[in-house]
Amino acid sequence: MRIKIITEREKEAFNKAAGHPLQSWEWGEFRKKTGNKIVRLAGYRNNRLTEAIQVVFSQIPHTNLKIGTVIRGPKPTKEILSALRGLAKEENAIFIKLEPFVAVRVDGGSWMVDGNNTIHKTQYTKHSRNKLLKLLRDNDCVPGKTLFTPTSFWIDLTKSEDELLKNFSSKTRYNIRLALKKGVEIVEDNTKAAFNRYIELTRETVERQGFYAHTERYHRLMWEFLHKIPISKSQIPIARLLTAKYKGEIITTWVLFVWHEFLYYPYGASSDKHKNVMANNLMMWEAIRYGRNLKLKTFDLWGREEGKGFTKFKEGYNPKIVEFLGTWDLVTSPLYYPYKTAESARWLFLKASSKLAITRPRF
Repeated sequence: MRIKIITEREKEAFNKAAGHPLQSWEWGEFRKKTGNKIVRLAGYRNNRLTEAIQVVFSQIPHTNLKIGTVIRGPKPTKEILSALRGLAKEENAIFIKLEPFVAVRVDGGSWMVDGNNTIHKTQYTKHSRNKLLKLLRDNDCVPGKTLFTPTSFWIDLTKSEDELLKNFSSKTRYNIRLALKKGVEIVEDNTKAAFNRYIELTRETVERQGFYAHTERYHRLMWEFLHKIPISKSQIPIARLLTAKYKGEIITTWVLFVWHEFLYYPYGASSDKHKNVMANNLMMWEAIRYGRNLKLKTFDLWGREEGKGFTKFKEGYNPKIVEFLGTWDLVTSPLYYPYKTAESARWLFLKASSKLAITRPRF
């Protein structure tokens, strides 16, 4: 495989090969606007762009050092790791964090997604996984602090609505029917007013539940680049906004991403009012129907955290548990280990001094 840095002229081919919205060209442009440096590598096989590798570099405060991340990138290869190592040295990065979009287990099944566009109905054996882990370890990679959860939930959108409903928990089905009976209405609403309401509800949700979230500027820039700016003349936006209305008021908002054959649920916010109408249950069901209407194959619920209330909510829809290859730091400088020690101490201090719960950010 031949690997090189690419320019915007190959944007369409890059997006075709990118297996996840966080590897899309648009996501990179968005992160560039938030102050990161973006470098895009492409892998070629037989002169065809087959691997998209988007590296987001962040400056370590008060130093000339950087950290790189390749989140939900392709399956690692020796050539990719070598190219990333060389790039890290050019950018003065002490490591590059890798979280490949490589599912190594789906509820004990043998099928997988390998970091490109589709789920492959081929066996992904324990031997295959161990071979990948050995490749990582042999190329200066060590287990790192996670950004995404190591597991997620997937819902199969190729099943019929009746089959999907039948597999939901009885409580989930009851809550969906209750929301419909109460008159909750779910609509896609990408207007400025609806997005402003999403911002309001996000602020309200953060204050109520006490967790860290991205800033308003972050969300507005995300929306600008993933919804307002089209991917190409022939494609529709990555980001869409679903709203739940009750008595004319928007009480729940979800941002969904559409990318290749997948639907994703990265962001959501809701009001504390009218909790008894079960708007979130109906929202999830209508999001599933939305994905099916778009002929998508899989709904990725963006993460799974043991013991969390929202995880229990997701479990009511009987999703498959998906385990990914994990988080790996490609170490490119002896300063990595002192940095990790200092970073661990910083997080311990934040946890001890903050009244807010430290939770994993939902990108």
